[in-house]
Amino acid sequence: VMNKLLVQGESIGSTLRGIGPCYRDKVGRTFAMRATDILQADLPDRIRTIVEAKHKLLAGFGGENLEERLNADKIIEEASRWADQLGPLIGDTTSELLDALDDGKELLMEGAQGSLLDIDHGTFPFVTSSNSSGVGISSGSGVPAKWLKSVTGVAKAYSTRVGGGPFPTELECETGEKIRRLGNEFGTTTGRPRRCGWFDAVAVRYAARLSGIDSLALMMMDVLAHFEEIKVCVAYEIDSQRVESFPCNATALRNARPIYETLPGWNQDVTGAREMTDLPQLAHDYLERISELIGVPVKVVSVGPDRAQTIFVDKCDAAVGV
Repeated sequence: VMNKLLVQGESIGSTLRGIGPCYRDKVGRTFAMRATDILQADLPDRIRTIVEAKHKLLAGFGGENLEERLNADKIIEEASRWADQLGPLIGDTTSELLDALDDGKELLMEGAQGSLLDIDHGTFPFVTSSNSSGVGISSGSGVPAKWLKSVTGVAKAYSTRVGGGPFPTELECETGEKIRRLGNEFGTTTGRPRRCGWFDAVAVRYAARLSGIDSLALMMMDVLAHFEEIKVCVAYEIDSQRVESFPCNATALRNARPIYETLPGWNQDVTGAREMTDLPQLAHDYLERISELIGVPVKVVSVGPDRAQTIFVDKCDAAVGV
């Protein structure tokens, strides 16, 4: 509610699930709660203090029936159940991870969302509230960067975006609708239709460099199997100038016009492919060009939603789970 009242102009694409306000409290510290807080003896007092502050804040924005809708006693009662259920799972995870590494074990870390939604390095202000690029691996886990052996970037064979923000390759036409339908491109949390466009190599190359990836996993290749021609954005035109680097601000990106390279589509079903040799040559050509533009090899190719529809370019990678 507060964000709706405060934000003017284009929406930043929030899911309206309270993630931003929670991060705001975290940075402000005074009214933030961490998992370990539900195990502390002063939890009831802390909850009452926070609820009282939230009542004052919401009342200023015209909130009504606040005692009923945000009741401290009910929250305290619910928090006690959280403690019973989650207590055994709360601990010093950073130390556990570092101990595992010291013991010679290997860790697999998986990020969420995407690099361009990173609070510090994404298309601000159309971003999330955390470091969702590769730079968030260490800050999110507490594991120093020196332990990172390999980083695989995951990208779709085309581009998508949810909510507001600049999107140079967006297709607001029948082609974009076709990609959305074939790829079932609707938001996981909100169900909102995703904006769809051709593969943006400028944006993906930036994300790859930012996150330090050394290989690429290209998803949804089966969606592109239904096009006679496929376009790839290889650069932008901004103020009549060719630009091959990703702009550092949303205003410049909004003014960017995609410069496309057109490739022939393979126009045949690939969902049954299980090895690279099963893919048509034109699909190989597309993967090769993507690899050239991004600067890292494509090591994983997906041709459908089932795990069996994942192809490892190098079978040795499949054996070790890379």
